[in-house]
Amino acid sequence: MAQLIHDFIFASARAMPERQALSYQGVGLNYAALAQMVRQAADAWLEHGLARGARLAVFLEKREEAVAAMFGAAAAGGVFVPVNPVLKPEQVAYILADCKVRILVTSRERLNQLAGALSACPDLRVVIVIGSMAGLAPLQGVQLLSWRECMAGAPPRSSHACIDSDMAAILYTSGSTGQPKGVILSHRNLVAGATSVASYLNNMPEDRILCVLPLSFDYGLSQLTTAFSVGACAVLLNHLLLRDVLDAIDRDRITGMAGVPPLWIQLADLSWHHARRLRYITNSGGVMPQHTIKALRRALPHVQIYLMYGLTEAFRSTYLAPEQLDLRPDSIGKAIPNAEILVLRQDGSPCAANEPGELVHRGALVAMGYWNDVARTAERFRPLPARADGLPLAELAVWSGDTVRADDEGYLYFIGRSDDMIKTSGYRVSPAEVEEVVYATGLVTEVAAFGYAHPALGQAIALVAVGATLDGDALLAACKRALPAYMVPSRIELREQPLPRNPNGKIDRKLLAQALEART
Repeated sequence: MAQLIHDFIFASARAMPERQALSYQGVGLNYAALAQMVRQAADAWLEHGLARGARLAVFLEKREEAVAAMFGAAAAGGVFVPVNPVLKPEQVAYILADCKVRILVTSRERLNQLAGALSACPDLRVVIVIGSMAGLAPLQGVQLLSWRECMAGAPPRSSHACIDSDMAAILYTSGSTGQPKGVILSHRNLVAGATSVASYLNNMPEDRILCVLPLSFDYGLSQLTTAFSVGACAVLLNHLLLRDVLDAIDRDRITGMAGVPPLWIQLADLSWHHARRLRYITNSGGVMPQHTIKALRRALPHVQIYLMYGLTEAFRSTYLAPEQLDLRPDSIGKAIPNAEILVLRQDGSPCAANEPGELVHRGALVAMGYWNDVARTAERFRPLPARADGLPLAELAVWSGDTVRADDEGYLYFIGRSDDMIKTSGYRVSPAEVEEVVYATGLVTEVAAFGYAHPALGQAIALVAVGATLDGDALLAACKRALPAYMVPSRIELREQPLPRNPNGKIDRKLLAQALEART
């Protein structure tokens, strides 16, 4: 049984070396070849000074090298940090500096975009470049190396000692207080999550799982780990058009696919004539609208639909089995295998049936906390109330901040969030992070960002700004330059008077959101 996340690949290479592990742009890579690539990457990272627990970041689109780099870091005894490929240079640099990344793996094109921002990353020592090295400008204090030469030239080395409670990955997710926070995942977290998800999806070696979500997203990374846990094939897709997704399902003989509500909303209206091999689809990252579920069921009557709920701090928490879809279409289901989900009051006591309370997750998937942030870790990772069985040490659980209720049979229903986080296009977006970027433009004196209901995105982002000579077009253009597309406001409102405050003196986002809702 795998104990470390890279063991999945090596175990499958021993048991079924010729079975396909990855497919990228129509080219397959079997488990023997992937295991060799991961081992070569681990040797290269050790050769270039990756210490035990040191961080290696991967800033790439989905491709074979990204997979090998991440799992190679884990195999070496280091920690991988997948960075969303749509982030802007300053956002990437923040992540690299925050968790003191030592090695960065990226492409020539992306490095050219990043070069001006990397001076803010004092711990960065090595950049591994995929593509031609010709003409690349040197970086002060940083060694530039070719991926191809690193993979071919590193001698075999012994990896750092590692156990399942060691760090394996740091995934960055937006927080309600500003800059993104790094969620620390152990090998145990990743292995337990993959094993649990694969068990209820009934994954098998014959599965071909389409990976359309970013690997920096816990839900996207899960497609890889779940596939590798059973010796299945992960098909990597960087799609430009919706039609690309359906073409890939047909061409690559896809049996399983994960998506977020905005993607399913758009795909539901397309023709699915060639999805004959598709066995299941899954949804997380927000509530899938009922009309979308109905449209998908009409288009895919033979396909099982799994509705799921998860948070990066615990990877995955609940799922609704397909046979419950007609009975409880608005439920997020019950706890996944090897997890327990509690609904608790503010004092930690359990809620009665149908009484709203906070969703609290306990078990092997509970992450190790937030990187370098003791205060926020203490807020979200808290002890459970004392148990009657006399255990002397309190158990830490994830207190999600989400309000849910459980019915008489234990099925859970999502009610809402207790903070100001915006859930758009499957991403969690911090209002403060958007506001900081807008303030940095110098165009505003006051600004507030908040979410509002949107039929395709779940929520869209609204911006209310105050400035003496403010130009809405200029402000939108500045947002597009500084923010990834999913964080760009869909609606901008300009005001001359100061924004309303709550009793604590903070800008009252909720009041602004209510006013916008009343006008629409």
